[in-house]
Amino acid sequence: MKIALAQIAPVWLDKKKTTAKILHYVSEAADQESDLVIFGEGVLPGYPFWVAFTDGAAFNSKLQKEIYAHYLKQSVDIPAGDLDELCAMAKARQIAIYLGTIERAMDRGGHSVYCSLIYISKAGKLESVHRKLTPTYEERLVWAPGDGHGLQVHDLAGFRVGGLNCWENWMPLSRTALYAQGENFHVAVWPGCLRNTTDITEFIAKESRSYVASVSGLMTPDCIPDNIPHAALIRQAIPPGIANGGSCLMDPTGTYLIEPVIDKEGIFVAELNLDLVYEERQNFDVSGHYARPDVTKLYVDRSRQNLMSDIGDRDTKFRH
Repeated sequence: MKIALAQIAPVWLDKKKTTAKILHYVSEAADQESDLVIFGEGVLPGYPFWVAFTDGAAFNSKLQKEIYAHYLKQSVDIPAGDLDELCAMAKARQIAIYLGTIERAMDRGGHSVYCSLIYISKAGKLESVHRKLTPTYEERLVWAPGDGHGLQVHDLAGFRVGGLNCWENWMPLSRTALYAQGENFHVAVWPGCLRNTTDITEFIAKESRSYVASVSGLMTPDCIPDNIPHAALIRQAIPPGIANGGSCLMDPTGTYLIEPVIDKEGIFVAELNLDLVYEERQNFDVSGHYARPDVTKLYVDRSRQNLMSDIGDRDTKFRH
């Protein structure tokens, strides 16, 4: 399997322009005959960098409300067709996509957003939407907590691929939920910082005996368009190198195939050999011969959480 790491900066909080940029890089990855292209956490339309530097925890702040309202309007509305162009390109170019998004969840009322990692197959079908289980620290001021519905793996070119958002990758049971489904290529997406990708990429590779791609975004004050509320204030507040990338790829032995890429936008391509997974599983298989389900076992609720259930749906559920 040939995979492409797409380390890019969004046109920050501009859904239309960022989608156009993502389409360009999907096409570039397809030109290099990649089976899969991966983008960083929340790249569409962008990570909420403003929160940490503009007193984001100030209660009832007019400034924070205005920025959030813009964020909400620019977030990804799947039922409205915001990902249709990407699905069509995936099908036309026969390339799968892992994309970090900020999802405006219409099944939860449409006014809260989730950090959602989305998988689109080569057939152009949206196969899973994984809403980040626990937003990290200041992220909790803008993102809602997700559920287990998207803890899924997908068959691709002989591999089984799965993914998690940012610090979810440090959650042992979340990783285990993917390992137990036969995952052998793990996707870890990040907003963009070398310090996030170094230790955990190697750890997951050695723990799971899988290939691991850590894919980050980029961000500088120049990425902030003038039409964002309080754009000048945010430009002044955030550090110049707030997101410097660090995208990398390791094989199942913990050896770099692509070393961390810093401050560089582009597509970085490598080929994976499934035989190496088989070799490394010979002495350790975390969900197979080295597991002890008679002693410890994980139970996963993969239902999509919702506030309201139709009585008819409830009765059907109870009958079955």
